[in-house]
Amino acid sequence: MAWPTDIAVMNQGHLLQVTFDDGGVFQIPAELLRVESPSAEVQGHSPSQKIIVTGKANVTIIGVEPVGNYAVKLTFDDGHNTGLFTWEYLHKLGETTR
Repeated sequence: MAWPTDIAVMNQGHLLQVTFDDGGVFQIPAELLRVESPSAEVQGHSPSQKIIVTGKANVTIIGVEPVGNYAVKLTFDDGHNTGLFTWEYLHKLGETTR
């Protein structure tokens, strides 16, 4: 599993740049992070319960809080802050932005 070596909010909160020890450097849009939040509020408790989140083109990241040594909790300017973004999940999302 790739491990993050740096995490930074960029472009006035519109991007999260994550650098991994496998050489991956990803700039993940805040909109993608918000609409694909791993929270139960977005993902539901099964694939059939996933909610399609719209209207987040201008959402920004206003906070990044470490959770143990496995994830970060992101806070968005729309008030959403319940998703725990694991390193594996961030790497997966980053791969989709290439």
